[in-house]
Amino acid sequence: MTADVLVLGGARSGKSNLALRIAERIGPRRRFVATAEAFDAEMADRIARHRRERGTGWDTLEAPLDLPAAVESAVEVDVVLIDCLTLWLSNLMFAGRDPAEATAALMAAMHASGTPVILVSNEVGLGLVPETPLGRAFRDAQGRLNQAVAARCRSVVFVAAGLSLSLKGPAPET
Repeated sequence: MTADVLVLGGARSGKSNLALRIAERIGPRRRFVATAEAFDAEMADRIARHRRERGTGWDTLEAPLDLPAAVESAVEVDVVLIDCLTLWLSNLMFAGRDPAEATAALMAAMHASGTPVILVSNEVGLGLVPETPLGRAFRDAQGRLNQAVAARCRSVVFVAAGLSLSLKGPAPET
């Protein structure tokens, strides 16, 4: 098993910054797999800001739907950082794809890969029950996705207010 890491947390908790620091310690050949799409100006600005914050030294691959292929193609890098599973899941659901099948494909790609994968995801199950059926379906699918990834990863870290708490395995070096 590779040293895969899941970094969980709420919005603006510091999880992406932690994931970047972990990846930078692993090696200089780093791939950033982005799942966000810029459908409006605010999201385009957000994506541009994240690119600036990452700085140089990152090969960026946009993969809003096909994360398994992104993991499989990472053969000449030291680490893959996927940011984030939450946007990937929403992309899948809006595209009418089965989240369970996509999760199984991602787990298979990670299992076959010899490259460490760091995954960033939101913990959405700590709030109120969503009002709409779609909101509840998303929350439930996100919980199942997070559980599957956490079971696969060697380390799981929860981030809140910029502070990390190791939930599983050794705390990754940052």
